[in-house]
Amino acid sequence: MFRLKVNKGRLGSAVSATRNSTTTTTHGNHYQYLQTSKLPTLYFQRSLPRLPIPLLEKSCERFLSAVQPIVSPDEYRQTQQVVEEFRQGIGMELHAKLKQRDEANKHTSYISQPWFDMYLADRVPLPLNYNPLVVLKNETRPEYQQQVVRATNMIISSLRFWRSLQANKLEPEVYHMNPKKTDTDSYRRWMSVAPKAFATYASYAFKAFPLDMSQYSRLFGTSRIPRIGKDELVLSPDSKHIMVMRRGNMYTMNVLDSSGYIESPSVILGRLKSIIELDSQKEAASVPLGVLTSSQRDEWAKSRAHFISSSKNAELLQREVDGALFCVSLDGVEDGVYNDDNPSPLLKELLAGKATNRWFDKSISLVISVDGTTSINFEHSWGDGVAVLRYLNEIYRDTTKQPYVSSSTPHTPADGDSYNVRSLDFEIDDKTRAAVEAAYSKNASIMANLDMNVMKYPNLNKGTCKRHGLSPDSIMQLSFQLAYRQAFQRYVGTYESCSTSAFRHGRTETMRPCTMATKAFCEAVLQPSQKQPSAGELRAMIDKCSSVHGQLTKEAAMGQGFDRHLFALRHMAELEGLPQPALYETEAYRRINYNIISTSTLGADTVIAGSFGPVVKDGLGLGYSIQNDMAGAIVTSYKGQAQGKEFIDSLESAFDTICTVIERSSSSAAKVSANRN
Repeated sequence: MFRLKVNKGRLGSAVSATRNSTTTTTHGNHYQYLQTSKLPTLYFQRSLPRLPIPLLEKSCERFLSAVQPIVSPDEYRQTQQVVEEFRQGIGMELHAKLKQRDEANKHTSYISQPWFDMYLADRVPLPLNYNPLVVLKNETRPEYQQQVVRATNMIISSLRFWRSLQANKLEPEVYHMNPKKTDTDSYRRWMSVAPKAFATYASYAFKAFPLDMSQYSRLFGTSRIPRIGKDELVLSPDSKHIMVMRRGNMYTMNVLDSSGYIESPSVILGRLKSIIELDSQKEAASVPLGVLTSSQRDEWAKSRAHFISSSKNAELLQREVDGALFCVSLDGVEDGVYNDDNPSPLLKELLAGKATNRWFDKSISLVISVDGTTSINFEHSWGDGVAVLRYLNEIYRDTTKQPYVSSSTPHTPADGDSYNVRSLDFEIDDKTRAAVEAAYSKNASIMANLDMNVMKYPNLNKGTCKRHGLSPDSIMQLSFQLAYRQAFQRYVGTYESCSTSAFRHGRTETMRPCTMATKAFCEAVLQPSQKQPSAGELRAMIDKCSSVHGQLTKEAAMGQGFDRHLFALRHMAELEGLPQPALYETEAYRRINYNIISTSTLGADTVIAGSFGPVVKDGLGLGYSIQNDMAGAIVTSYKGQAQGKEFIDSLESAFDTICTVIERSSSSAAKVSANRN
């Protein structure tokens, strides 16, 4: 099958000249829409296959295979017995009920609602625990890298993306196995004549795989609203404004005119400049309300309920903040600049930081540092990486291909325009002030305990893997297993996400990269040199790891993992009021779901960094990528709980070891071939 990546689309070369807004027809399609696709955005949605529910027997087998490397032989035998009892008993009953429920809800997937509920019912703070960070590459041309310029271009491109989506003109999301053959006008012409009920299957014939786009409707104009016990998502699809934060002060500005068209570049630039000018005449916010969104969710729900007991606050918060299309945070010098040699300080600030200039509840927040470094911090319950990376890729390419403003662009002044540029002046009482202070103190304490370690490894890259016929992702995951084993002498629950967006309302499935194959290699390569297998034998073990990893990837992408199935069966027991089955009480189940190593890869050439917090207190949050010139990793951990620095040091050693095995085995194979000739 395939590993899902974001479609790169057709780009062309970046232009060096800024579009002159005075000659641009701003009401024309070329400005208003980022794309005007021949195929409607949701063309394939109706014909997408439904996410399959795996066979119960298969899920049990896969669960046992996944836990075997991380439990003792005695624990494994005990787990086998419990799993067999589950398979023949309560598991069969729950599986039948799940199938029945799925059959009654054919418009969605069996995992969609339980997964939303899982996110929205969790009470932990959003930063570090859920909201991830993705940092875009910088603009190489100085005239487009200035903060207000880059922010304006990002806003315009985001609006062009959103308008294309709203008008059903955004290209459908399709994974092309061979883009040169299928990401073409010819393919689109063939698809346009295919009956909608069968369009997805017609696309399969071209080895082009349409992906679910149901999450895109929540990409803009969405806020997560805190409620006691379980939050809710509120959508404002008809909004005409965005929220801007600077030094903790909050503003909104209209970005659409009265007819719903995107305002001209000079107008948007002028309104953004007016906010900066207005803010420069103020003090930084003494009560930065955004900090409240970093709170534990029930605490935030209580604080919000009190805050909106003021009718003025309620109107401003619901209309201007919750209803904004997205948030733009303009950070100051005190928040840091990007340093390629030491990116950790800025990355920590962008990931969560002081929380004074953030509104973590918004579906997406563009954060533009004072040096123009641009990142996105997004709330995770509404959607997954496929939609977010598609959006990021598109706006990055749009801003570099056709930026609408530069440092020399004249702006339309908006000074004194209180209709289109609004300062949000809330009523702050002592109780709200105390809540903000408490939230700030709590977040500061958490951030003080967060460690971040960054590593770049130039000796391993995509070219190396391709030259030696290896899967880049399997090599990275094998390196993580070796690094952890040699640093901490054990194997632990490891999480790697795989998208199931090839199916209607698919979300993600979990890959379990710690396998008996990776364990066998780690144990072999850590033997004293005189006891180690030969380079050729070690290389064969690497190939086995890659083969197993590839099979797990294929199964996960096709909805044939076990994590989501077992999760849904447990959810089914809760819905039916049944006792929790014994399987979920086993040490093996606890350990496999206690993800000490949580990993996420960034497979986009528009991104320079990505990070998220550990998912357990003594765990590692591991964002990684393997690019054309290097492999890299950003590891987060909590001080005194996990040793992120030790892991990073061990990871470099693991890379060295694996690269040495690969090179030696290739040299040995070359010598054998030469001798034969």
